[in-house]
Amino acid sequence: MVHTHFIGIGGTGLSAIAKVLLERGEKVSGSDLVRSPLAEAVEAAGARVFTGHHPENVAGADVVVRSSAVRDTNVEVVAALQAGVPVVRREEYLKEFLAGQFVIGVAGTHGKTTTTSMIVWMLHELGLNPGFIVGGEISNLGTNAAAGGGELFVIEADEYDHMFWGLTPTIAVVTNIEHDHPDCFPTERDFMAAFEGFVDRIRPDGSLVVCVDDPGATHLLAYAGSKGQHWLAYSLAGPDADYTAANLRVQPGSGYSFEARRGSQVISNVYLDVPGRHNVLNALAALVTADLLNLDLAKAGRALSTFRGASRRFERLGEAGGVIVVDDYGHHPTEIRATLEAARSSYPAARIWAVWQPHTYSRTISWLEDFGAAFTQADQIVVTGVYAAREKKLAGFDLAEVAGAIRDTRARVIEDLQLVTDFLLRELQPGDLVIIFSAGDATRVSEEVFNRLKHQEMQG
Repeated sequence: MVHTHFIGIGGTGLSAIAKVLLERGEKVSGSDLVRSPLAEAVEAAGARVFTGHHPENVAGADVVVRSSAVRDTNVEVVAALQAGVPVVRREEYLKEFLAGQFVIGVAGTHGKTTTTSMIVWMLHELGLNPGFIVGGEISNLGTNAAAGGGELFVIEADEYDHMFWGLTPTIAVVTNIEHDHPDCFPTERDFMAAFEGFVDRIRPDGSLVVCVDDPGATHLLAYAGSKGQHWLAYSLAGPDADYTAANLRVQPGSGYSFEARRGSQVISNVYLDVPGRHNVLNALAALVTADLLNLDLAKAGRALSTFRGASRRFERLGEAGGVIVVDDYGHHPTEIRATLEAARSSYPAARIWAVWQPHTYSRTISWLEDFGAAFTQADQIVVTGVYAAREKKLAGFDLAEVAGAIRDTRARVIEDLQLVTDFLLRELQPGDLVIIFSAGDATRVSEEVFNRLKHQEMQG
């Protein structure tokens, strides 16, 4: 039995791989600096999990997989190499991990978690039992990873640190390409080159599925064409797309209904529960995938109609005291704008609150002007302290300047998350909808606000 040790096992990506290995019956251990819910879930599934990094943690391992944040000087990395144990990153490890599988990889700056989740749920409902790894928990399934029971494996193809270069997909979906992760890809050209490398790794008999409503993704088609790669295009209504959506209608308090078309032929009717026009595109990508797999598209559409979303992607925690509380992972201006537009279309009468925790200093500064224009659909805005993640605070960084860049409305700065919670509980009123935008730890604001509102409601 192979023993795999993960340094950074509490992260989304490595914990998901660990879950799959455990389901396959393999031995897993791992370490992280702090305990986290993801690490505890892997431990509950059968892994041995260590808190803190120590040389003895890697004893007995056949291979060590490390997260992007782990440096060459890490004591477990050094100990493994001294013992002759190979140490690899996710990109390198995935090649062996997915050997022999029919891989469906979903890439893109935005929407890849939801689109991957939609494809997984659709295949699950059609009885195909796929293996999968997703960047968030699929609400319908209650997990973000599974080994599956066949050759199909669906994976969120993360571009950070070139992880998706470790994939050899037969079907590759690209939802959009917009420059992100300036700490890893300093220029737009660097970012596009990473996606071109992803295209290079599609199997010769495979297909690229691209949203041609997005300029960046459309640019990728020219590259794919020059390589002779087979591709298919989808769009809301583009005349040059192979698949389109027609007769879009908003379902209040829910998502859009629409007809999916291949050319002029209606291939499926979908009634989405997740809001926003961007989710119509995500569902179209799933249907194109179903068509490439020769599946029943009417049944595929019905499966997508029962999709309840992915964790922290417009995740409705519930309604309490007349207030709807939503948790959202949005940390890029395009994501925030799309989510607020979705909220406005599905809840037109609500007073919409946007609570934004900026994620990394480099991203906030790089797209400050775009962030400033992203909140036009919000009625009230709160800007919290920055979630620095892997970065140190930039000299001269000023949150007041960040808040001041937001146009057409007044944004208030409340750095401390507990003070944000207290403020919201004082100010929220029945009929309000509050969205907490965070790829960091501000999710505790949404949880506490909802729980305390629920408690107040029960107390009468």
